[in-house]
Amino acid sequence: MTFELGLATFADLAAGVSPQQRMRELLEEAQLADQLGLDVFAVGEHHRADYLVSSPAVALAAIAARTERIRLSSAVTVLSSADPVRVFQEFAELDLISGGRAEIMAGRGSFIESFPLFGYDLDDYDELYAEKLDLLLAIRAGNPVSWSGRHRPPLRDAAIYPRPVQEQLPVWVAVGGTPMSVVRAATLGLPLTIAIIGGQPARFKPLVELYDQAWEAAGHAPQDRRLAINTHGFVAPTRSAADSAFAAPYLEMMNRIGRERGWPPAGRDQYEALTAADGAVALGAPEQVAEKILMEHRLFGNQRYVAQFSVGAVKHVDVLRSIELFGTEVAPLVRRELSGEPDGRQPVTVSG
Repeated sequence: MTFELGLATFADLAAGVSPQQRMRELLEEAQLADQLGLDVFAVGEHHRADYLVSSPAVALAAIAARTERIRLSSAVTVLSSADPVRVFQEFAELDLISGGRAEIMAGRGSFIESFPLFGYDLDDYDELYAEKLDLLLAIRAGNPVSWSGRHRPPLRDAAIYPRPVQEQLPVWVAVGGTPMSVVRAATLGLPLTIAIIGGQPARFKPLVELYDQAWEAAGHAPQDRRLAINTHGFVAPTRSAADSAFAAPYLEMMNRIGRERGWPPAGRDQYEALTAADGAVALGAPEQVAEKILMEHRLFGNQRYVAQFSVGAVKHVDVLRSIELFGTEVAPLVRRELSGEPDGRQPVTVSG
């Protein structure tokens, strides 16, 4: 199986950047990723003033119309507070627009704003996700759909349209470290995305082992197991250039969110630990970023890696240069190491 490399973004809204401008920048990032031959572009869902996209399917549809081959995913769809019927319909339409490139990354979300916004009780947090994932998979399996649960009116022989180009829309389960969600994904035979946003990747190895054990116990074929790793990162010609562009916006973003959640402040020491060879952030010159990706592959045996470069107030021109280096230098190094064959992609020059 080919090792896949991609990008994810929450389309952060920095001070002084209008939503309209940020949307143009988002489309430009996705177009460049497609031109460079990257495999996946994923857009997050948030319902806050500091992030642009509340409906990933809409943004991804605009991207689909401007790209040719890159796969398009949410990162994540907050399934617990969504209607699975509508989620399926939106991503089926995205699949039709894109010619069969849509994916759903279903998660419980890292923020809670969507729950009161759509009338859900946080006390039902776990039950909502399990029930709605069950319904989404029932819809994906085909028409007619009969289903009942506690948090939604039942469906009786319902016909849900449109249907996608792909025989089955890919549904990934995205987790930040919850063992129950990992076991659920494995039992259902679903691919898993693990978001590693702090500490050392090695501490997630028991979680991957749990997934593999549950996958085997459920009777799924070992060759069908699919795992993605998602981390923050940034590529520049040198480590010092990467620090200059990324460190301050990254720490500002992490501390802003950390204050909401009661985390201790993060400073330069924490940043150095996160960007060290055994840390979670894949940052530096192309060779350093490639080695971080390969280190994680050695740990986890993952088939996909997704980087999040557009973080906080990192300048758009710096993000574009990071994407260019990721596609033209990091990706060939990783693919060559994992395949033993040279990569034949041609570089794309970014002006500015």
